[in-house]
Amino acid sequence: MAKDLLLEIGLEEVPARFVRGAMNQLKDKAEKWLSESCLTYKNVEAFATPRRLAILVRELAEKQEDRNEEAKGPSRKIALDAEGNWSKAALGFARSQGVEPQDLYFAELAGVEYVYARKSSVGANTYELLSDGLSSLITSMSFPKNMRWGSHELRFVRPIRWMVALFGEEVVPFEIAGVSTGNSSRGHRFLGENTVIGSPSEYKEKLREQHVIVDVAEREAMILKQINELKDAKGWTIAIKDDLLEEVLFLVEYPSALYGTFEESFLGIPQEVLITSMREHQRYFPVLDQKGKLLPYFVTVRNGDTRSLELVAKGNEKVLRARLSDAKFFYEEDHKLTIDSALARLEKIVYHEELGSVGDKVRRTTAIAERIAKKLQLQDGEIAAIVRAASICKFDLVSQMVYEFPELQGIMGEDYARKAGEDEAVAKAINEHYQPRFSGDNVPSEWTGAIVSLADKMDTIVGCFSIGIIPTGSQDPYALRRQAMGIVQILLAFQMKLGLDELYDAALAVHESRGMKRGSDEIRKDLIEFFGLRVKNWLSEQGIRYDVVDAVMAAGILDLALTSARAAAVQTQAAGASKAEFKLVVEAFNRVSNLASKASRSGIDPSLFEEAAERELYNAWTSQRDSFQEAIAKREMETALQLLSALKPAISAYFDQVMVMAPDEKLRSNRLAMLAAIASDVAVVADFSKLVW
Repeated sequence: MAKDLLLEIGLEEVPARFVRGAMNQLKDKAEKWLSESCLTYKNVEAFATPRRLAILVRELAEKQEDRNEEAKGPSRKIALDAEGNWSKAALGFARSQGVEPQDLYFAELAGVEYVYARKSSVGANTYELLSDGLSSLITSMSFPKNMRWGSHELRFVRPIRWMVALFGEEVVPFEIAGVSTGNSSRGHRFLGENTVIGSPSEYKEKLREQHVIVDVAEREAMILKQINELKDAKGWTIAIKDDLLEEVLFLVEYPSALYGTFEESFLGIPQEVLITSMREHQRYFPVLDQKGKLLPYFVTVRNGDTRSLELVAKGNEKVLRARLSDAKFFYEEDHKLTIDSALARLEKIVYHEELGSVGDKVRRTTAIAERIAKKLQLQDGEIAAIVRAASICKFDLVSQMVYEFPELQGIMGEDYARKAGEDEAVAKAINEHYQPRFSGDNVPSEWTGAIVSLADKMDTIVGCFSIGIIPTGSQDPYALRRQAMGIVQILLAFQMKLGLDELYDAALAVHESRGMKRGSDEIRKDLIEFFGLRVKNWLSEQGIRYDVVDAVMAAGILDLALTSARAAAVQTQAAGASKAEFKLVVEAFNRVSNLASKASRSGIDPSLFEEAAERELYNAWTSQRDSFQEAIAKREMETALQLLSALKPAISAYFDQVMVMAPDEKLRSNRLAMLAAIASDVAVVADFSKLVW
């Protein structure tokens, strides 16, 4: 027999950003406890609203299964003493298994006899296990932030106000923080009442009657359906960001979408400002036309039914009007601020006590950006734009708008710089130098922003490394991993002929001029390891096989575009239709590389060739070498690998017909030198010995 189990934890409103994680945690802990308790069930469903976390276990067995277990002990040789009696080892095994020595027996396993014990146990009734199990389930939960209330010692995300625990129709009794379990739940705070849950299967419908939609997916579907109905009726485009939808989803128990309007005069402010104000402060969805231009409307979701929506809309309009009026005031005041006066104020803002002010950071970023631009041999006009963009890239940090909305940094800088008469490329770079801001974000669209972004991120990383701030484990308070991944993405997106080592050099040279606590060599070593892990992660995210990643990275990662091309070429061959044929090629490469390690000189003297196979391999290699090097220069790695693979027949014939380790020292050295030369070309592509077949 089986019954359903319901557990609901009623709470004061939980911050929306914590709810889904708490719901999933409760479900995971329940499944783990059921498994450890040897209780069979069909499945576990999880529910959540701002005021409750709940699980419904379907078809939970009424008792544990009876168990018959067989435990293996020591071998016969160890289990019996010289007189044939049970040894101390056997007696200890019997005690550990809770059986009498006379109940032990022998059985053969893989040709060896071992002593065994058979244990039988009667399964306990599920109901008897639930009180302690569910109580410990709740009290073991953890949250990003906890609180205590009253005189209770329990720390929880929010105070517990009621609990429902039902196994079938029976209440599972326990108490936590002065709250006892029962079968009574609470409905919507304003629209509902307390309701008695007769059995777990009634839970969703009973709460629905009290204007609470406990099923998260159902609630989300309701929100999207209502918003889409508004969109279709009005002909709007409603911008739905996943993170805002997620927050709204856990702010309401019974959603009703509605729309409001605001004065068109506010549209004179950049729409990013208006959208940010609506999203971040009011949790509104902005309304756009078909071209993506903001319209003077907004959509919001009420925690309640559809009664008096006009009054609700007017209340929201009044609040939004005040918000937008503030934004308009800040925007107009910021236009009184000149770029030069803003830059002067950056000198008074501490970036880091050991790294100086934000003004100091801007100067370092400018110096690094100029070094990178010159390394790339850009035109004087391009370098001038890069230097100007870098030198003013942080000026908007002192604006009132960015103080009010930090997420608008760069966006406001672009707008203010453009209105101040700055070059378009410079204005755009002020915004784009923050990109990519997060995983999956776009990289800068133009070279000016890309180089300033590289410089800014390298300054942050090297600056932190220079004072001993290096990410360890999950700790990365300065988001250095994200900054490094951004550098990797930019270098690859622009296919820059700029090595990681050249970036290290540029940043280290600038930081050396200010003086560093740690030596450059020590920092460089840390940078190599740090970026190596980022490149490895990036290649793995692109679907490159782990052994291919290891093989390619062993050949070097300084040129990221070349590294990416090498990985793609090797992956294609190692995992493609010609995998078996490529395996033979790799075996040939590895034979060459293994012997090449014994070479003592680099020069090859063709006059010392005695065997035809020597000359044939030499000719095959030299005839394709120019094409191979050209392919490498163009990063056409599939072509380069094909040219190397074409040497396979000549390599096989060489090893069949030539004694490499000849007694004659001159012959031996010459043969090893040729293999070393070929191996050096192979090593440009990958260390093929790391491939796993």
